[in-house]
Amino acid sequence: MKPILSKQDLLDSISFCVIVPTYNNQKTLKRVLDSILDFTSNIIIVNDGSTDETADILKQYSQLTQIHHPKNMGKGRALRNGFRKAIEQNFEYAITIDSDGQHFPSDIPVFLEEIYNEPNSLLIGSRNMTQENVPRKSSFGNKFSNFWFKFETGIVLEDTQSGFRLYPLKLIPKQFYTNKFEFEIEVIVRSAWKGITVKNVPVQVLYDPAERVSHFRPFQDFTRISILNTVLVTNTLLYIKPRDFFRRAKKKGFKKFFLEDILESNDSNFTKSASIALGIFIGISPFWGFQTILLFTFAALFRLNKVIAFLSSNVSFPPFIPLVIYGSLKTGSLFISSDAPLILDSSATLDDIQKNAAQYIVGSLILATVLALSAGLISYVLLTAFSSKNKPNI
Repeated sequence: MKPILSKQDLLDSISFCVIVPTYNNQKTLKRVLDSILDFTSNIIIVNDGSTDETADILKQYSQLTQIHHPKNMGKGRALRNGFRKAIEQNFEYAITIDSDGQHFPSDIPVFLEEIYNEPNSLLIGSRNMTQENVPRKSSFGNKFSNFWFKFETGIVLEDTQSGFRLYPLKLIPKQFYTNKFEFEIEVIVRSAWKGITVKNVPVQVLYDPAERVSHFRPFQDFTRISILNTVLVTNTLLYIKPRDFFRRAKKKGFKKFFLEDILESNDSNFTKSASIALGIFIGISPFWGFQTILLFTFAALFRLNKVIAFLSSNVSFPPFIPLVIYGSLKTGSLFISSDAPLILDSSATLDDIQKNAAQYIVGSLILATVLALSAGLISYVLLTAFSSKNKPNI
């Protein structure tokens, strides 16, 4: 247990700076900067091409590090340039705070106390989105973002859109691909994928309609965020989830992992058998190229065991593909006739599928359904029997 430090000791013991990206926030900028100066003079201001009185206001703070963009480049680019400058100045952490006045710099010690107890974390200020004057679109956008963050990382957060954050500068990804508002989603998702702890800390928030200026463009920025989430979800399903699965299995040992994490998981026997059924259905069904995406999507939707489902889907592992094709064509031929000759042996190829597409699609769906239900039923019976056999007598 680390000793409790005073506020001043926290400020002195942690190598951090505060990055303030600003764009046309002349009403609130001075108040925000003055409030931050109560805690630290390690401030990096990024003027993202402001066209109001921002440049004149910043002349009063010539002692602070300033970056001036000749034109507006987006919040993501402003933060990226702020990070680069902070790393050049050898800071270990960077706290980012918006200049629109919604955040309270007096919460800076909240971040420092948390990082003192759990170093190298990425912290996001959690706002009370139910309080008065919070725009409905902001509350909805936050819930939307929270859902996709959980899907992409498995981490549950209450607030993923707050701009009041603390970043471990040496651990976050070195290269980014977005420049606008969507950057703040990219950085936390990809940091979580690297194994960085991402968590919320409670902060105050003020929504003053008379002062606050939002530069969020509903259509353009929501479209950008949706495109980014599409890319992140695809990467999650095709690479991150399988990667994490094999890492856990390799670390523990595949045999021990299978026995402890899969067979002895906390899931019910019905959930396990349903996961097997889903894996076999997806593995045999004619959704080539989309099987992994569909598998994890339905497993998440129906709260099934993703590991068991993924293992079961390997019924379509390359050596078994000719048998799957053969079985699908054979089954389909029982229901649909075709003028094209049907090869019903293990030498069936992709050309045979193209010539007999209807038989293959119908046959594979029927075969997938029958084998999935059969495997699910058999596995449920076996799991129940195995559980009963190993249940201690009381």
